Amino acid sequence: MASTSDIKNGMCIDYNGNLFNIVQFQHVKPGKGPAFVRTKLKNLRTGKVIDNTFPSGAKINQVRVERRKYQYLYKDDMGFNFMHTETFEQVPISEVMIENSDLLKEGQVIEINFHAEEEIPLTVEMPATVELQITYTIEGEKGNTASSTALKPATIETGAEIMVPMFINEGDVIKVDTRDRSYSERVKK
Repeated sequence: MASTSDIKNGMCIDYNGNLFNIVQFQHVKPGKGPAFVRTKLKNLRTGKVIDNTFPSGAKINQVRVERRKYQYLYKDDMGFNFMHTETFEQVPISEVMIENSDLLKEGQVIEINFHAEEEIPLTVEMPATVELQITYTIEGEKGNTASSTALKPATIETGAEIMVPMFINEGDVIKVDTRDRSYSERVKK
């Protein structure tokens, strides 16, 4: 059993019978009245984010979470299939649990957080950036290719569409930020 002084970002708690991940928190000490902790909690089953306030010193049920590396294999009607990198155990994960799932490439290694006691997958964490090849994009306009402020649509090898600078061409390999789906940089060959 933990208290509000133990709260930190990424902590997993059992609150009102549901599992939540603490996205953000702030300890508040008003001039009048008792201190409290303002939090943003993400429901691990639905993905919905709620605001909640805990009184200072309140007890919270911390859930033990294990992070394990898995390799993405393929997608079928059961969802996305991953294989543990050490035990070779396979686990299907539904698409709603994976943010920006269209950036997943076969063979890519990700981390899955499991509820330690119940062996239930809770969240899937993509790497911060992934390297993907451009399969289709329009040619950059002459005179507009040197600046990185002008963007154009491009299709990457996973089938996802992102915006890239005008100087990027078909066949180029780029780094894509998985958090906001933005172009990061061109990978040198």
